[in-house]
Order: sequence, then structure tokens, then C-alpha cells
Amino acid sequence: MADTYDVLIIGAGPGGYVTAIRAAQLGFKTAVVDREHLGGICLNWGCIPTKALLRSAEIFHYFQHPGEYGLTAEKVGFDTAAIVKRSRGVSARLNGGVGMLLKKNKVDVIWGEASVDSVARGNQPGQVTVKESKRAEPPKGAKGAGSYSAKHIIVATGARPRALPGIEPDKKQIWTYYEAMVPEAMPKSLLVMGSGAIGIEFASFYRTMGAEVTVVEVLPQILPVEDAEIAAMARKRFEKQGIKILTGAKVTKVEKGANSITATIEGGDGKSQQITAEKMISAVGVVGNIENLGLEKLGVKTDRGCIVTDGLGRTNVPGLYAIGDVAGPPMLAHKAEHEGVICIETIKGLHTHPMDKGKIPGCTYCQPQIASVGLTEAKAKEQGFAVKVGRFPFAGNGKAIALGEPDGMIKTVFDAKTGQLLGAHMVGAEVTELIQGYVVAMNLESTEEELMHTVFPHPTLSEMMHESVLDAYGKVIHT
Repeated sequence: MADTYDVLIIGAGPGGYVTAIRAAQLGFKTAVVDREHLGGICLNWGCIPTKALLRSAEIFHYFQHPGEYGLTAEKVGFDTAAIVKRSRGVSARLNGGVGMLLKKNKVDVIWGEASVDSVARGNQPGQVTVKESKRAEPPKGAKGAGSYSAKHIIVATGARPRALPGIEPDKKQIWTYYEAMVPEAMPKSLLVMGSGAIGIEFASFYRTMGAEVTVVEVLPQILPVEDAEIAAMARKRFEKQGIKILTGAKVTKVEKGANSITATIEGGDGKSQQITAEKMISAVGVVGNIENLGLEKLGVKTDRGCIVTDGLGRTNVPGLYAIGDVAGPPMLAHKAEHEGVICIETIKGLHTHPMDKGKIPGCTYCQPQIASVGLTEAKAKEQGFAVKVGRFPFAGNGKAIALGEPDGMIKTVFDAKTGQLLGAHMVGAEVTELIQGYVVAMNLESTEEELMHTVFPHPTLSEMMHESVLDAYGKVIHT
């Protein structure tokens, strides 16, 4: 007799494990299936370990410029193995924490490769087959291969790096983010293909650690989803650090040598050049893990490698749901978590609202940091808004100057007719921590008036958020 659950979730990444915990809180008998690691890509090979690497790079950067703070430091260096070990240790600690949370909430962990045989029909629950996984040892107490039943099946299988034909990663000279996080030695030179968050974060890390870095982006702008003005300011900072950036260009061929690669890069003008580097990172996006799940035979609708849902996690097949990266962009851990809570609360019959993707913040943890939410200035105009735009530079903020971080800007975009905050965009120190203030404001449907009347503490970087709003309406004080 198969074990029967109210809810069975395939994938224990941020979306999967958060959904499992919320399901248990709502009284559902719950299980989560995974084949490799609790916490998913984000915790083990994405968000968390990259931030640990970037923290090491940030401290190394300060070590290299002690005189700017009245300090002295000699014989500054780094140990690549120790940097990687610290990063992996941070992931391992959080991985264990996820296991404890699932156990605390009485969620069963099933270890293996899952596929959906059927979904619930009337009084008959859906059926899931789990095969043995050889990717990793199961956590203590996990169930194994077998047949399992559930009234509701949620797919949260995440995504994997996209590979371009002819430029497939080989784990040796052409890396994905997996290999880029665990280098045996720091390469002296690096080519990064793609300038989204993943590509730019690794470009920033390796440049700070001393590598000669070139970034190639097929679109005219780096960080394509960001506001053009913010991306342009970030580009100037990156180039000042020594990162070479080629936009409107694409890698057409890669030849591998014994200890290097040589890439042929074609520019928008049709001219080609060759760049040789020790390593190359392919960061051209990700694609949903929809294969081998039994979705085709069930008739599940997909689009461009992702499962189509209705905003509440429901697919076109009753009893089957999808959340997180596998359910489409934006492919962010916090989107997956919130999407999972919406999905399970909808299953419970609670009053829920579809995910508003326009209010999901995005953060890039390079140096300088970049953060945004809502519409860019260009997108707002494309949608027919008459806009008021405010800007405030880090150079006008006392805390930024005291920190030695005077380069950056905060930009706000308002609907000129109603005062609605349409978007906020930032580049500079700690902006990934500041952006949430604007996210809260947007969710509360705040207008410029409420933001102007809000008292921001002094001295803080957050004061620039206030000044940017004031600037949009001709009331800025400190510029």
C-alpha cells in the first residue's frame, strides 16, 4: 500500500521546502521529494554560497585600500581553498537547518527521482513513483524509492543553466555557476558570456580577486532587465575596476586549448575578434527542469521550458500545481517562496491573490550592488504613463561619504497623474538592503505624499530614498 499524503511536493528548494512547511502548518499531511540536496540550488549552489564568495571579495577589496580609511595593511593575500571552504560551509549549515525545519514541522522527506503517474480523480489520489537517486546520500530519516499517493501534487523542481549549442559547458574550461563557485585556483583571466545577475556577480568576484575579466553581452545594455540609467552607471564602475565589457556582441565559437579557451566574438558591426582566457563562464540564463516528470502524458501545458500556471500555482491539469523557477520568470528564490505560500493557501481554500510579478524586487550583489522593483523609466513610458522621475546621488549623503562609498544613485519613477510609485532603481553600497522599503511602499499603494511625509533616520543610506522622492517633485534638499 503506497504512503498517502494530502500534499506531495517534488523539489526541496526554497519554493518546495517553504511550501511544505506552510502546508504542515495548515494541517496537511505533507511530504517533499528531492534527489540531491535540501534547500535546492539557491542554498547549495546559488544565492547563498555566491554571497559568501562575494563577501570574501569585498573584505579583500578593503584590505587592498586601507589608506582610504587611515589604516595600514601589509602582505595582503588570499587562500582560494579557504574561500571556497567557507562558502561551502555556509551552505552546509543552512542545508542542515532546512532538514531541522522539515522535521520540526513533521514533513516527511523522500529521497529520489520523482515522476507523476496520475493526478487525483474523485476519491482516488494521484500517484507518484520515486526511483533511487545516486546523486547524493539521503539525509537521516528520509524515506526512499517507492510508490506514493497524494491528493495534491506540487512541482517545484527548479531550473538549471541554459547551454548554447556548440558552447556547452565541460566543467573544465567552460564553467557554469557550479564550477565557478568551487575553483581549485583563481584563474588569471576569465571570459563571462552573459551580463545578467549571475554573470555580473561572478565577473565582479573574479575581478576583485585579480583576474582579467571580459564580459560579453548580446544585447546593447548590460544587466538587461535593469533601468538603462542605472545599468550605465554600473558599467562605468565595472570598467573603472578593469572589467572589459562588450555589448551588442556574441560568442560564435569557442576553441579549447590545453589550459585555455579562445573565443570568437562577433560585434554588431559584423566584425569579429578573438579573446583567449584561462576559463569561461556560460551565464546565458536558466531553463526549467520539466523533463522526466511525466508531464507530457498528463497533458500539462508548458511554454519555453517552463510550466504554465494561473498565478495561484494551478496548472491546466486539476490536482497538479507548479511553483518557483519551473513555473517561469522571474526565477528568484523569494518569488518561489511567496508563490508556494499562495499555492498551498489556495489549496486550503483561504482567500489569496495571484502573484503580482511587478512588485518582486531583484538584487545583484556585485560591487557596486544593484537593486530594483517595478517599472523602469522606459517601461513606464512604453505603458503610457506620464512620469515624474527623481534621482539622488550617493555623493550627497553623509553616511555614504563616511563609509567611503560616494558612488551610486537612487532613482524613483512616479505616475505624474496619481503620484503612484511605479518603480525604484538603485546602484551603490548596500542597496540590496534598501530596496525593500520601496517594495513595502508599492504593496501599500503609497503615493509620493506618504513617502514625503515619512521620517527617515539620520545618518543613514535610506535618507537617499526620501531625497529621490523629493527630487521627483522639485523639493530635494541636499543637491
